[in-house]
Amino acid sequence: MRKEILFIVLFFVSFTAVAQLKLPALVADSMVLQRDQPVNIWGWNLSGKEVTISFKDKIYKVNPGEDKKWLVTLEATQAGGPYSINISTDDQSLKIKEILFGDVWLCSGQSNMTFAMSSLAKKEADDIAQSINTNIREFQVKRQYSFEPQENAIGKWKHANPTNVLQFSAVAYYMAKNLYEKYKVPVGIIHSSWGGTPAAAWTSAAGLKEFPNYIEKYNYYRDTTNLNATLRQEKAIQNAWYKNIQDNDKGFYNDGNSWANPDFDAGTWKTMQVPGFWETQGAESVDGVVWVRKEIRLTKAQTQQDGVLELGMLDDEDTTYFNGVKVGSSTYKGTLRTYRIPATLLHEGKNVITTRIIDKEGNGGFIKGQKYRLRANNEEIPLQGDWQYNIGFSTSPLPLKSFIRVHYQPATLFNAMIAPLIPYTIKGFVWYQGEADAGKATEYTKLLTALIKGWRNSWQQGDIPFLIVQLANYMAPQKKPSEGGWAWIRESQLKVSQTIPNTALAVAIDIGEAHDIHPLNKKEVGRRLALAAGGIAYNGKSLVYSGPTYQSWKKEGNKMILSFTNIGSGLIAKEGKLARFAIAGKDKKFVWASAKIKGDQVVVWNDSIQDPEAVRYAWGSNPEGCNLYNSEGLPASPFRTDTWER
Repeated sequence: MRKEILFIVLFFVSFTAVAQLKLPALVADSMVLQRDQPVNIWGWNLSGKEVTISFKDKIYKVNPGEDKKWLVTLEATQAGGPYSINISTDDQSLKIKEILFGDVWLCSGQSNMTFAMSSLAKKEADDIAQSINTNIREFQVKRQYSFEPQENAIGKWKHANPTNVLQFSAVAYYMAKNLYEKYKVPVGIIHSSWGGTPAAAWTSAAGLKEFPNYIEKYNYYRDTTNLNATLRQEKAIQNAWYKNIQDNDKGFYNDGNSWANPDFDAGTWKTMQVPGFWETQGAESVDGVVWVRKEIRLTKAQTQQDGVLELGMLDDEDTTYFNGVKVGSSTYKGTLRTYRIPATLLHEGKNVITTRIIDKEGNGGFIKGQKYRLRANNEEIPLQGDWQYNIGFSTSPLPLKSFIRVHYQPATLFNAMIAPLIPYTIKGFVWYQGEADAGKATEYTKLLTALIKGWRNSWQQGDIPFLIVQLANYMAPQKKPSEGGWAWIRESQLKVSQTIPNTALAVAIDIGEAHDIHPLNKKEVGRRLALAAGGIAYNGKSLVYSGPTYQSWKKEGNKMILSFTNIGSGLIAKEGKLARFAIAGKDKKFVWASAKIKGDQVVVWNDSIQDPEAVRYAWGSNPEGCNLYNSEGLPASPFRTDTWER
């Protein structure tokens, strides 16, 4: 008994000692530290005693401050590794192993940065299979929000391999892959993003000082009394809405059965085309619950092993059944639905797929541009086309637009997901965001500028490189000569890249998808980001890293002559004549224009306008077919020559 007591005492003494010396999650095994620069290592010693750091036969000693935090700056080290760092006090020691020195990029933004390699499991299967590379590593910051700056993030460094890479940001991974292949130095990705979030949430409170509306909201919700009262009210509204549809959904019966029963007679149900929304197919303004159903037939061979059901993206939430058995569910419309179907559920002959969809607001149904199929025994059974549907319960929309969504509030994500990273020495930033702010492009120019300046001030590394992904083409293809839409937010991104030193723009106007806000061609976005990095972060003075950028115009008769920078080896029209140019006179009414390349310039005209005043190119949310490039294959950014207000 006395031995057991002694063991317990020694255990707790040891635990207390271990707990004295703490490191941030970033400073851990397998981390990538920035090469060729002094780098910061920090942590906390709760005992307040001196801390000793040993690296490459050099000793650093530091005393914690009053907040128990310590920081040392290690000498610059060339790319390479692996290294280890020993950190100790007089009664404790820690060893950090498998450290590489290379280039560290902080990649942030909303869902197109969040978009994981797992969503490209089919499209980029070979890249995933060949992704083993211990020189590419990612630290993914766990999502959290706060109205006060936090000291530590939650996450772990992971090597690129076919398992880990599935959770990597696809854009960040392809950028890192291209950088590694070109410069042969390790690349560390710090990935901190959150889908749907506005730029203000990623900007520090100090950076928002010129935006009184944001500061007012920040200070109001920073008061926990106000925040908790608002959250309680919103929770009550949500609970009541979901309870209402649950209690009134005709698809559920008292005996435990539901419309998911494969023997249910759906002969009176209406038909809709998949993919598509039911609002455009006879069920206008239906929010609440809609059940959809499709019968398929399988051969005996197709039932011999587990199948995979792919239902693309559903708006908004789903619970999916196969032959009456629940096989999967998701509460976020941006999630790709991929559900495993056990072979025991696959029947020779008739099979029934039933999905219960909850639509909270707006359109409901199957989002276009995705895969809808069943894969069984290496065969594909397409699921596009006719599906039956029936309304379980229709109600008023859930008033989401009135909810505060705490992680959308000013500075909350900066405090929780950026501030804890700040002492970590980095190469630069990558920013893929703007969809959430597309409706306020004028403000976004100032806001993104404030974000960049604020992050640079926080890191105190000067004007470190900042790369911006310009929003891709999206929504219905442009029909009118100057529709605007997302063109305005793209212009804001272009302006920032042209006015803030050491920034670069990766244009994606040609690789989006009309029906998917999350285009799949992340591989090319990553390649273009790597080129942009090469131009401003790797001394690539002779590197062509941007497509043609509008510079100036002059008028000759009824023609506008446009000049550009970044023409590389020359201007080209990709796949035919130049398209998506529009021209206007003093009446500001744009019409489609003819355009041709003449040397390093573009000549634009329309014979109906004798005195032109302005030209716009690719000026719409989805200017499909815009085709001005340089010979290096990089697209021109959308632009306008005028300064007219909307």
